[in-house]
Amino acid sequence: MSTMLQHRGYYGSIEASPEDNCLFGKLQFVRALVSYEGDTVAELSQAFREAVDDYLNTCESLGQEAEVPCKGSFNVRVGHDLHLAASVAAIRQSISLNDLTRKALSEYLEHHA
Repeated sequence: MSTMLQHRGYYGSIEASPEDNCLFGKLQFVRALVSYEGDTVAELSQAFREAVDDYLNTCESLGQEAEVPCKGSFNVRVGHDLHLAASVAAIRQSISLNDLTRKALSEYLEHHA
């Protein structure tokens, strides 16, 4: 079973609560707290889709921009040695550190996603 749900470009978690005998989750990669729950995987999946649709409709009715998951930039703390090695490698390849990082992430995801 996948550990995430997807609908309209949004992702949601799938978690279980043995104490409550239910499944639950929340939207991932956005600051807004949007949660959902269900007793079965089918119910959870339906509740997730409804939660995404409700979030988008609420934002629209309030005249607010809905948050886009993963805006395209993030900070990574890699430590001095790795930062320096990556910077030197980027210069040797005549590319920016951002381009080197994009390339490394793309190559990793090709082989591990």
